[in-house]
Amino acid sequence: MSRHLCSFSCAFAVVLLASVTGACAASPVPAAVTAAVADSNRPDADRQRDATRKPAESVAFAGIKKGDKVADLLPGGGYFTRVFSKVVGDSGTVYAVAPPPRPNAPAGAPDPAAAVTAIAADANYRNVKVQSGRVTELSLPEPVDVVWTSLNYHDIHNVPNDGVTAFNKSVFNALKPGGTYVVVDHAAAAGSGARDTSTLHRIDAEIVKTEVTAAGFTFEGAGNFLKNPDDPHTAGVRDDTVRGKTDQFILKFSKPKK
Repeated sequence: MSRHLCSFSCAFAVVLLASVTGACAASPVPAAVTAAVADSNRPDADRQRDATRKPAESVAFAGIKKGDKVADLLPGGGYFTRVFSKVVGDSGTVYAVAPPPRPNAPAGAPDPAAAVTAIAADANYRNVKVQSGRVTELSLPEPVDVVWTSLNYHDIHNVPNDGVTAFNKSVFNALKPGGTYVVVDHAAAAGSGARDTSTLHRIDAEIVKTEVTAAGFTFEGAGNFLKNPDDPHTAGVRDDTVRGKTDQFILKFSKPKK
């Protein structure tokens, strides 16, 4: 076989594999995303996590852009909230959707929305709007372009009464036709389904695809830039052996335009 024919065959095989698996290389990173990650107002603690969380690649993969309306579900400390805010700019809006305080929480328990409330009060992020409520019953002021949830989907499996079905339906209803739904999570062993959601806080990407598409979404692809082949998938995500360096997946879905 000639060298040129061999090169063509190899390239064709890579394209074929990507089409079968839905795997995608990192998308080119727009200048606005690069600038958002470089924002000097981001806390040092967030910056120290960038090497493994890869915010530029992740936001570029999601396709978030200036003027977008983005719902950041269960944003925690607001790691991505600040980045989204800078990318969408003054013409966009970021809805940081935090859960309400637990009914039986002890006195003095932290408010789940406290961190993003502080971000919204910062003039540097004035396009951030905080919503507090059950994510299985999303109630946003307007339909959004993107719904994003990072390292949370596995926990929805631990909500009683089939919370996952209600969650995905709620996301579907919150999006504009043609809108994008992005799920980032800790990867579990292939074929394990939802077995490890409450113990290791991991989930198999394949069951996420099955559940989300069952809600009416179209699967658009998976980024491969958050993978860590050295993670054996046997330890909990807070275990010192893998904390902050778990194998993760990022999946992108779209709501049909009609």
